[in-house]
Amino acid sequence: MRYTVRTHKHRWPRRLVITLITATVLVITATAFVRHAYFNDLRPVSSTPGHAKLVTVSEGSSVDDIATELKGSGIIRSAWAFKLYVSSKNVRDSLEAGTYSFESGESVADIVSQLTHGKVATDLVTILPGQRLDQIKATLLSYGFSESDVDAALDSSNHLANPALVDKPNGADLEGYIYPDSYQKTSTTTAQQIIEEALSEMNQQLTPDIQSAFAQEGLSTYQGIILASMVEQEVSDQSDRNQVAQVFITRLHDGMTLGSDVTAYYGAILAGKAPSTTYDSPYNTLIHPGLPPTPISNVSASSLEAVAHPATTGWLYFVTGDDGVTHFSTTLQQQEANTAAFCHKLCAE
Repeated sequence: MRYTVRTHKHRWPRRLVITLITATVLVITATAFVRHAYFNDLRPVSSTPGHAKLVTVSEGSSVDDIATELKGSGIIRSAWAFKLYVSSKNVRDSLEAGTYSFESGESVADIVSQLTHGKVATDLVTILPGQRLDQIKATLLSYGFSESDVDAALDSSNHLANPALVDKPNGADLEGYIYPDSYQKTSTTTAQQIIEEALSEMNQQLTPDIQSAFAQEGLSTYQGIILASMVEQEVSDQSDRNQVAQVFITRLHDGMTLGSDVTAYYGAILAGKAPSTTYDSPYNTLIHPGLPPTPISNVSASSLEAVAHPATTGWLYFVTGDDGVTHFSTTLQQQEANTAAFCHKLCAE
């Protein structure tokens, strides 16, 4: 008799098969869900740009620190998605410290690009030419600096080591020395830093050539700045400025009053009065001979240059007409004629 040996096929228990299929489906579903959540969380918080928010990344901040800060500021949807993205791009060590401006309409990719390229946020504090010290204070306050910080920044005793102030008389304030320009500001910039930058820029403008030229006119550096502040206020055209500087220097050397309306205005404003040519103060050069006691505003390179290198004309008078054209003359009679012909509204104020 012949026996046939049957081979039994191995069969998985039904329950185990169901469990494995279920687990596989769950893994696939979970992976798809996580993947969807991940890519969703890389999207901008908002579909439309919102108000920019400043975020400061301090030196030594970890990716966890940065992610937490961004999530807390409402800049990103998810801290874990941010960290996973940074890791996937291998840029953990490329994130740079600084203050950044982010909007809710930016994706994680956009944010990481800024962080890795050090595209820090800056604001510009603009100090205009011809501003008085009180106007500069108002400007700084408008940029969000506190009054106490601004007052300290504008205190000349806090800048004694600045080379721009070497020739400033003891007790004089910073009037005339805060150079007009736009200065970068981040969330950590102080008013003191802005003023220090402005003073350093002023020092750069007071070149050896400028100071030497002042000396050749018989002026100290401080006196040159005073005259430059008058020129700054009087006219804006460079050619006019060179000629106005010549008028003032000639009158100064001849012992004449400088006859500048803008100095009289400054004295009145300093006393809390409305601008006036008749208010009697040490700044009223229509009444008192010589230079006013201090500069009457900040100065630009243009005005410094005009005083350092005035025109070679022989004018003694000038008047700016209602049309903005400045008319020069050598005699009082010509000056009166120019005033009558060209300056009606302005000269009546």
